[in-house]
Amino acid sequence: MAVRVQAQAFDYGAECAAFAAGARGAGAVVTFAGLVRDNAGALTGMEIEHYPGMTERALAAIESEAVTRWSLEAALIIHRHGPLAPGDMIMMVATAARHRAEAFAAAEFLMDYLKSRAPFWKKEFTADRADWVAARDEDEDALKRW
Repeated sequence: MAVRVQAQAFDYGAECAAFAAGARGAGAVVTFAGLVRDNAGALTGMEIEHYPGMTERALAAIESEAVTRWSLEAALIIHRHGPLAPGDMIMMVATAARHRAEAFAAAEFLMDYLKSRAPFWKKEFTADRADWVAARDEDEDALKRW
């Protein structure tokens, strides 16, 4: 089980391979990567802020909940902070379980949490403005399933 909050980029392929190799006893591995999305075609960058220590504790708690709830063999959360460009990888979630349904459910649970409850603050930049990213209703609604 691991949680990493970091500024530096990570190699998604290498992380997936290492995670799967260490998931002894699992019959399923699910991975997901989130990217900086440029919806309107005008995004020049994004800045992600967090409170060191507090953020890691919050992510570790939700990871622990997922591990217990779905009897995971392994789980991984990587989330970046600092300046990012469109297309950059922001985060990664990986889950390993004896069966695929548990691995998928746990991964979705973690992704929904990261999208709407994790203590990160995002600011998007365009050529002429900077705006904090507000919570979206559909992201909040996604949490209701859990």
